[in-house]
Amino acid sequence: MMKSTGIVRKVDELGRVVIPIELRRTLGIGEKDALEIYVDGERIMLKKYEPACIFCGNAENVTYFKGKIVCNDCVSEMPVPAAK
Repeated sequence: MMKSTGIVRKVDELGRVVIPIELRRTLGIGEKDALEIYVDGERIMLKKYEPACIFCGNAENVTYFKGKIVCNDCVSEMPVPAAK
């Protein structure tokens, strides 16, 4: 459920919008953090980006495997390739 904050910001000439520090602190968004952008009808939603497993979507205990993000649980379920 969305809650109105009463905060209004203008878009600058480069298309940027400043997110107030109080909101960033509340949501744990720091400088240089990546945000995901979602569109729902006429709404634009921002969410702090968390790398997640490509198989199950889990964002905890993830690692990179051949350039893809995979969680430790899915890594442990991967079959071991047969020896040639």
